[in-house]
Amino acid sequence: MLAVDIQTARRTGGAALVALCASCCIGMTLPAMSDPRHPVPRDHPRLLGPRERLQKLAEERPEVYGRVGQVARREEAGDHPKMISLALVCAIEQDEQLGRQAVGMAMEYVKGPIRRGHVPFGADLARCAIVYDLCHEYWTPDERRAFHDYMNKTVDANVESETHVFHNGWYGYKWWGIAPSILRELDREYRTRAAPALDLAGAGGGWAEGYYINYFLYEWLFFCEVARHCEGIDYYAMAPGFFEQRAVAGMFETYPGIREYGSRRPIPMGDGGGRMFGGDRDQALSSRRMLVNFYRDDPAHQTVHTFNETTPRSSVGVYAYKDFLWRDVTVPKTTLEDFGLSHISPGPGYVYARSSWDEDATYFFFKCGDRFTAHQHLDVGHFLIYKHDELAGDGGHYDSFGTSHDVNYHLRTIAHSTVLVHNPNETWPGIRAGDVSGNDGGQAHNWPHHNGAVEDAASWLEDRDLYDIADILAFEDRGSYLYVAGDCTRAYAAEKIEYFTRQIVFLRPGTFVVFDRVKSKRPDLRKTWLLQAMKDPIATPTHLVVTNGEGRLHIQTVLPEDPVVRLATGEALYQHDGRSYPPDRDTGAAPTCRIEVSPSEPADVDYFLHVLTATDATIDSVPPAVARVEDDTITVEVGDARISFLTADVGGHIQIAGRAAPLARELASAP
Repeated sequence: MLAVDIQTARRTGGAALVALCASCCIGMTLPAMSDPRHPVPRDHPRLLGPRERLQKLAEERPEVYGRVGQVARREEAGDHPKMISLALVCAIEQDEQLGRQAVGMAMEYVKGPIRRGHVPFGADLARCAIVYDLCHEYWTPDERRAFHDYMNKTVDANVESETHVFHNGWYGYKWWGIAPSILRELDREYRTRAAPALDLAGAGGGWAEGYYINYFLYEWLFFCEVARHCEGIDYYAMAPGFFEQRAVAGMFETYPGIREYGSRRPIPMGDGGGRMFGGDRDQALSSRRMLVNFYRDDPAHQTVHTFNETTPRSSVGVYAYKDFLWRDVTVPKTTLEDFGLSHISPGPGYVYARSSWDEDATYFFFKCGDRFTAHQHLDVGHFLIYKHDELAGDGGHYDSFGTSHDVNYHLRTIAHSTVLVHNPNETWPGIRAGDVSGNDGGQAHNWPHHNGAVEDAASWLEDRDLYDIADILAFEDRGSYLYVAGDCTRAYAAEKIEYFTRQIVFLRPGTFVVFDRVKSKRPDLRKTWLLQAMKDPIATPTHLVVTNGEGRLHIQTVLPEDPVVRLATGEALYQHDGRSYPPDRDTGAAPTCRIEVSPSEPADVDYFLHVLTATDATIDSVPPAVARVEDDTITVEVGDARISFLTADVGGHIQIAGRAAPLARELASAP
C-alpha cells in the first residue's frame, strides 16, 4: 500500500501535495472512470503546463516575475518558497545554475531520514516534486532514482496516517492508494469519499472543520490545477455544492479592514487561530484567486476578484510565486457595493454578514452546525461581532492540541458566546486524549472517536443521530435587517435540556437583537448566557460597554428581569468548577472577560433577550431597548424597530421604518 499525506504543510505555506510526486514520476492515463480529456504529457515541465505557458506568464506579469527572480537569486527564504521560486525561474529561463541549486536542496530531503505520521513529510515531497518537474533536465539519472525511492518509502511509511476525510483538511492533507497507481487510487478516493464529504460538511462553501480550511485548501486547489493542466480533469465539478461557493464564503471569512503588510485577517473558527499574522492569510487569498480564475465568467466570482484586488500582493514577500501563478488581472471586475451583504453555508451551519463593503463595516458571524471532526469546538450558537476590531470574540488559546487548557476551556462551551445549563452531576469523557476535569455546564461530547471525528460521509449518515446536533432553522436578509434562527438543543445532554433556540436580528448598521428560549429538564439547573468580551467592560447606569481600539460594543440585558451578572476577568477568566485552566502560551489577542448573565430565580423556562450595538469608540450612548412580555410573544423596541418573538416557537414579526413583515420560518434568499 502507498500513502500520501500533507499534514503540517500549513506551517510552510506551500503547495504540499504528495500527489504531485505521482504526477511528476508517472506518465500515465487514468482509467475511464476519470474521463480524462487528454493523457498526461510525457515531457517536462508539465505540472503547471508546458514551458511555453510559464514563459508567457513571465511576459504578461513582469513585475511579479521580477520579485520571484529576486527570491530565487538573492533573498533568504525558507526551503519551500526558495525551492519553488528557483524551480520556476529555472524552467522559464532554462538556467542550469538555478536548476542545480534547486536539485541540491531537494536532495537533502531525498537523503532522508524518512519522516512518518503527524509531520510535514507531504510538504517535503511536494517541493521536491515541483523541483523534479520544473528542473527535470538537471537531475542526474542516479538522483532521479533516489528521488523515486525516497517518495515510495515515505508513502509506504504513512499508510494509516489520518484517514478521516473531515479531519485536517480531509484529503488535501492525505491521499493513499495501491502502488504503482497512486493517481488512479487518488481519483477513486476523491470521488467516493472526499467529494461527498465536501458536499456534506462544506455545502455553501464554508467548511465544518473551521479555520483549518485556510491551511489545507490551497494545497488541494494546487493539485486540482495540476490535474487540469496535466490531464484536463475537472475535480471542482465533482463537489459543486462546495467549490462553486467557496470563494464567496472565503471572502466573507475575513474581517473588514486591511491589516499587517496588506493582509486581511481571517475570522476565528474552531482551532487554528488567525490572531497573529501568518502565511495562512496568503494561502486564503491564493485559494480565492484560483477559484475566481476557474469560475471567471460567473458574476459572483468577478465580485470576489474585485475584493481580492484590494490586497493585490501576498503579504509575505517570499510568496511572490503565488502572485505570479494565481493573480490574473484579466478576470472582469464588478462593483462590491452591488453585492449582497451576507452569505449562508448550510453544510457547516455558518452565517456571515456585514453592514456594508466599507473597510470600517460592522461584521457578524454565527455558527449553528453539526459535528464532523476534531478541530471543531463545543460552540453551537456562538457568534462574533467586529467593528474596527474584535468586540465579541472567540475565547481561550490553542496552546496545543489536548492540553488541560485546550480540553477544559479553549474548546469548551464556556469559552464561547452561547448558553450554559449547569447540571452538577454531569461528567464528560476525555477528548483529544486529554482529561476533562471541569464541569462548565456546556455542550455534550460522547462520540465513539475521542475527537468526535467521523471516517467519511457514509459513516456520518449511518450514525447521524450522534453527529446531527444543530440546525439553522431560518435565514433571510432584507437589506435593512438580517434574521437567523438556530436550534441548538441537540448539542447538549438530553438529560438536562428540553430546548434551546437562538434568534438574532441584525439591524444594520450595528445593532444585534439576540433572543434565546431555553427550557431545562429541572428548574434547579442554572442557565447562563455568555458573551466573550475582547476587553473588560465598563458599567454605565444602564448597560455594559466594551471598547477595543476604535470600536465599542454596548450591551443591554433586557431579559431576564433582575439578572445576576458576573464578569470573569484576570485569573478568574480561565476558572470554573473550582479549578483553574490557564493556557501554556499566548496565541494573540483573546477575550479578557467572560460576561455571564443568569436569572435570579430558578425556572424551567428562561428567556434571554440582549441588544448589542457596535459603534465607533466615540459613541457614548445608544437607543435604550424596552421589552414587553405577553403570554405568547416578547416584543422589544429599539430605535425605529419593533420586533416580536414567539415564546412557543421560533418566528415572529418585525416592524422597521414603518414597514412590517413576518420573520422567516425557512432559509430564504435576499431580494
